[in-house]
Amino acid sequence: MKTRPNYLAGVGSFLWLLVVAIPLYVMISGTFQTRAEFGDNGPLAFPTSFTLQNYVDAIASGFGRYFLNTVIVTVGVVAIVLLLVPPLSYAIVRSQSRAASFVFRFFLLGLAIPAQAVIVPVFYLINTVGLYDNLVGVILPTAAFALPICTLILSGTMRDITGELYEAMAMDGASPARAFFRLVLPLSKGGLSTIAVFSALQAWNGFLFPLILTQSENTRVVTLGLFNFQTQYGINIPGLLAAVTLSMVPVLLVYLFARRALVQGLMGAGGK
Repeated sequence: MKTRPNYLAGVGSFLWLLVVAIPLYVMISGTFQTRAEFGDNGPLAFPTSFTLQNYVDAIASGFGRYFLNTVIVTVGVVAIVLLLVPPLSYAIVRSQSRAASFVFRFFLLGLAIPAQAVIVPVFYLINTVGLYDNLVGVILPTAAFALPICTLILSGTMRDITGELYEAMAMDGASPARAFFRLVLPLSKGGLSTIAVFSALQAWNGFLFPLILTQSENTRVVTLGLFNFQTQYGINIPGLLAAVTLSMVPVLLVYLFARRALVQGLMGAGGK
């Protein structure tokens, strides 16, 4: 049977493409224009004289330091999540006790608590232990708020591993630790990639914790740097767009390299 072309869906897809593509075009083309050219020709005009001075000015204005601080925070958060979440999810999935189920549900209460509601106690705690205006003081609460959702995602992935595989490992004399490293982790690559990308995005785009828990220029991250660019260079729109573009590149690269594993993580263990 011949299928009819869905013209309405095609028109809707084209309109959605315009909604997504036009802001990207304005942002990228604006970074290669001078301030005068951008003001005279408007945001939709194609740049006539390409220039990289906006990127040079953004890096020279301290954006390189902000970028490095954000990389440190992101790597630290991802490392903590990948170190704690896999064994925690494995214990939740394999344990048959009611206590483990209760702890898991209590742990998931963190999903219902926004960071804005506890920012004052977090500030007091970080200040008390001497981590205020320190990148470690940003890494720890960011990772803590990423743990509940990451545990939920990875435990769901591990539940897709059939019991027959565990029984086969047990018949071969494998201990629970060996089954974890030789069976569970290889079959959970999709889920591991998903939580790594999610926690990296949370850390890279974080604004509240760096705003409250840091103060000096040496500990400022990209999101605060963009805020300062908007405040200090509000008229220089091409310079601000260049800083925004630089902040987007790492997130885009992470998605491009991890997209296959992300799809497998959403489909289930082993890509089912």
